[in-house]
Amino acid sequence: MSNSDSAASVASSTPATGFSAVHDGKVLRVTITNPKRKNAVDYDTMVALGDTFVAAAADRSVRVIVLTGEGGDFCTGADLSATAREAQRGITPDMTMDAANRLVKAIVDAPVPVIVRVKGSAAGVGVAIALAADLVYASEDAYLLLAFINIGLMPDGGAAAMIAAAAGRPLAAEMALLGERLPATAAKQAGLFTAVVPEAELDAKVEAAAAKLAAGPRRALELTKKALNQATLTSLDTALAAEKSGQTELLTSPDFIEGATAMLTKRKAVFTD
Repeated sequence: MSNSDSAASVASSTPATGFSAVHDGKVLRVTITNPKRKNAVDYDTMVALGDTFVAAAADRSVRVIVLTGEGGDFCTGADLSATAREAQRGITPDMTMDAANRLVKAIVDAPVPVIVRVKGSAAGVGVAIALAADLVYASEDAYLLLAFINIGLMPDGGAAAMIAAAAGRPLAAEMALLGERLPATAAKQAGLFTAVVPEAELDAKVEAAAAKLAAGPRRALELTKKALNQATLTSLDTALAAEKSGQTELLTSPDFIEGATAMLTKRKAVFTD
């Protein structure tokens, strides 16, 4: 397959809804396009996003990938409003976890640098998707939120492991156990964001980095990224396996049903387990 054919396959691999992928010269621009749900992702979107990153890895014309969300938020995690529809289609919690883990691994293992642009919320599996990238640029209003505990779940997608690797266990525990927001400035100080800039400067910051990486030595960048990951994410596969086991159990628990129902109906959850 030629580079142009491969690029076309990447750009056309996106589903009708959920996200878009556009090949712009040496840059693959991927945008989550569900702003009405603050860019929450359902099973189909996670599978197709994973497919897109895997396809991009085989495309020599792609030198850098930029991932962002449409509108005011990056990604608020899994789309719980789709849970019932997915269950009717036979999509199990195990399948959902596999889709999320495959997407995160595809970002981490991509042979080219991945830049994430964060505005507003990066929550739930959206945190894992963001932190799987190599460079994370955020606006001043951005924040990270592991709110799983508030609906009877545990963090997944390797989010807790990546936070612990970059910022230490105490912060990872605070975010995972208390389910409170981490503002952009604190995330930058903790080493989770590459840079935090005013919203008006965010696009320019991302584009400058993308242009520099696109013009850089592809193989040297690939090996540098691989070495960084080997030095900092050695426990990621183990964490993903442990999270899949735990989350698959929790996704069928009464506490999750209560937590999800409470969130969707905007009331306080009452856990009984």
